[in-house]
Amino acid sequence: MQPADEILIKKSRNGDMEAFEQLVRRYENKVYTVAYRFLGNHADASDLAQDTFLRLYHALPNFRGESSFMTWLYRITANACRDEIRRQKKYHIVSLDNEAENNGDYFMSRVSGLIPSPEEEVERKEFNNMIQQCINSLSDEHRLILVMREVQGLSYEEIADILKCSLGTVKSRLSRARQAFKDKFNSRRELFGKDSRLAK
Repeated sequence: MQPADEILIKKSRNGDMEAFEQLVRRYENKVYTVAYRFLGNHADASDLAQDTFLRLYHALPNFRGESSFMTWLYRITANACRDEIRRQKKYHIVSLDNEAENNGDYFMSRVSGLIPSPEEEVERKEFNNMIQQCINSLSDEHRLILVMREVQGLSYEEIADILKCSLGTVKSRLSRARQAFKDKFNSRRELFGKDSRLAK
């Protein structure tokens, strides 16, 4: 049986690196997925995930348990994403990963129980790349809230806690983000002849 987060947090605060590594292993996929969907390429996402866990280690003494550990970690991840976007804009860094892979979340996946043919696999990658480009073209605010809700499946309450805003603000931002995504998606949609969960 795996130890609870609270136990690992307490041990990590006391300098137990093995406990902290367990926390990292438990949440690294979630953090990486947010980073990848937000930044749009694997190299930057990997660097940002490492930065997030470094921030987490230094911030652990300040965790008071007022929200769940996962919510608190998402807040750290969101701040790291925002900081990285600001840094990239400052230095005019533009990066786009043309080898984007499906990380298994429902937002990017095609629902099928069949093994795809080589043609279908190429088509899937092209479609996923197009989806990621649509996400990349959104504003920082829209991109973040869309990733948290549609990719990570967080509740409105969790997002409000992470972003420190009201439920009404979350809903209105999400509505605008979905519309912005839908507009960008529909402009490319005819190339693929497919639908998206967000474009419905």
